[in-house]
Amino acid sequence: MLAPRAAIIGAMQDAFGTLVWVVAIVGALVAIYTLVGSGRSYRGVGGGGMGRDDDHEDSPQERAEDIRQMIEARNERRERRGEAPVDVQAELAGLDAAPAAPATPEPPVSPALREEIRQHVLARNARRVRAGADPLDVDTEIERRIRDLT
Repeated sequence: MLAPRAAIIGAMQDAFGTLVWVVAIVGALVAIYTLVGSGRSYRGVGGGGMGRDDDHEDSPQERAEDIRQMIEARNERRERRGEAPVDVQAELAGLDAAPAAPATPEPPVSPALREEIRQHVLARNARRVRAGADPLDVDTEIERRIRDLT
């Protein structure tokens, strides 16, 4: 009885090897088909998408209507939080009249943090001098690091 069972196991091992090759070949064909077929999709990436026309510029009326809708949506969120809504007309007038303000004002830096940054810059300058490089301007480097932190 061992002989037929060994023959069956050997046949199954041969079939498994064939199955592995068939799956690998089919997988390679699918990969090639996908690669060739996806070229169109990748050419369209970054081209605007979402139904927008690249040649189409929003008119000032469309822009104003979009802004109005955003303010109204913000008012709805404020009301849900229990806050008082803002006047949409006043907000629109304020946006049209006011020049663009900086995105975020720089937060004040504590004197302790400024002193710590100064110590780091002085230590770095000492290493630069030992290495034969020119030292950095301390005040300029402090301001640059503070800007990088904020």
